[in-house]
Amino acid sequence: MDPIGVSLYSPSLVIFSSFPLHTIPSLSTLKSKPISKLVYSFKTMAAASAPMTTTTETTIFGFKNLMETFTVDVHRAEGRPLNVPLISPFTIANSRLDKVENVAIRVELNNGCAGWGEAPILPFVTAEDQHTALVKAGEACEFLSRSPPMTLSLLLREIGALLPGHKFASVRAGFEMALIDAAANSIGVPLWRLFGGASNTITTDITIPIVSPTEASRLASNYQKQGFGTLKLKVGKNLNADIETLKAIRLVHPHCLFILDANEGYTSKEAIEVLEKLNEMGVTPVLFEQPVHKDDWEGLSQVNRVAKEKYGISVAADESCRSLFDVQKIIEGDLADVINIKLAKFGVMGALEIIEVVRRSGLNLMIGGMVETRLAMGFAGHLAAGLGCFKFVDLDTPLLLSEDPVFGGYEVCGAVYNFTNARGHGGFLHWDTTAWY
Repeated sequence: MDPIGVSLYSPSLVIFSSFPLHTIPSLSTLKSKPISKLVYSFKTMAAASAPMTTTTETTIFGFKNLMETFTVDVHRAEGRPLNVPLISPFTIANSRLDKVENVAIRVELNNGCAGWGEAPILPFVTAEDQHTALVKAGEACEFLSRSPPMTLSLLLREIGALLPGHKFASVRAGFEMALIDAAANSIGVPLWRLFGGASNTITTDITIPIVSPTEASRLASNYQKQGFGTLKLKVGKNLNADIETLKAIRLVHPHCLFILDANEGYTSKEAIEVLEKLNEMGVTPVLFEQPVHKDDWEGLSQVNRVAKEKYGISVAADESCRSLFDVQKIIEGDLADVINIKLAKFGVMGALEIIEVVRRSGLNLMIGGMVETRLAMGFAGHLAAGLGCFKFVDLDTPLLLSEDPVFGGYEVCGAVYNFTNARGHGGFLHWDTTAWY
């Protein structure tokens, strides 16, 4: 994938000249639409049904066009708990998760198309807990059920006003995902094409949480066999234990690339000491993520300077980066080389704005997540593939779940996710078996 990528708003959606009979709208649908909408529907359906290898370019459409021209008419919206067990506890420097307790969002339009989103909940990281997220989701669903038809752009602004800032970013992201997915489903287009069409695949790292050196070694060996070339190692609780874990992993997966993620766990002195010890071992991480506390701007600057100038290692800001203001502060102060984009931190629309700012600045981009199912990860993966501008891809958490509640969606082959021509992000839940709220 070209790390430069394509512009979010550059024309990118190729429309094809033929499509199968089963994609033609019903007679009742045809009667209910004006001619301009019918032409729009037939052209966009053709994009989803034609093979990627045999294309005849006739017209072009992109996300910005969809935002301004597609009218959203909501029939119903619902939010329900999405509880999924983990294979094993997920421990990081500042929290521990024993099971996923997220919120699933479903928005159904009056044209019969539905969109799916997910609000991930990670204690001490997201501002919302599941109860708060469900209450706010209920308010948003009530708002959508009363809303008159309006453009996707206007409706997303209304959702942004209803669920503002970092405080409700995860729930806002879930609704933005669902609305955009519903619109993409309506026109028959996969999200990766809508977001730019740079690629239809991504390659992710995989995370080893804070565990014993023995367990880390076992996980690393398994991940090597599955084809993962980059391991993201959670560190930050105990410096010496972290070093021992790294040594154990190197024995079984000597050629893997390392990302270290301290989740705010180190002081700047400890973070620099880790880099010194790794250098003595002959280990150079490709990335050192959030080495110090999110509000320790001086410490972040110090670690970034030493990592870059002495060891040639990039530092990523994650927890320190919660808003566009934070991003601008990091850019202007040269506090990090990489910005970690998470939809649950910024919302979808906020993330797209920040991506454009970071790309103009010349810093590199990483895309990550909280602990999500393939609903949220599928949306993020489509965005990453379509834009093609992320140097680091960390979208692995569905692989850490003991169950996969999502049907359809992207295809997994080891570290590689393949996105098909299915409409939207392609993933859905069996709603009747998901707890109602």
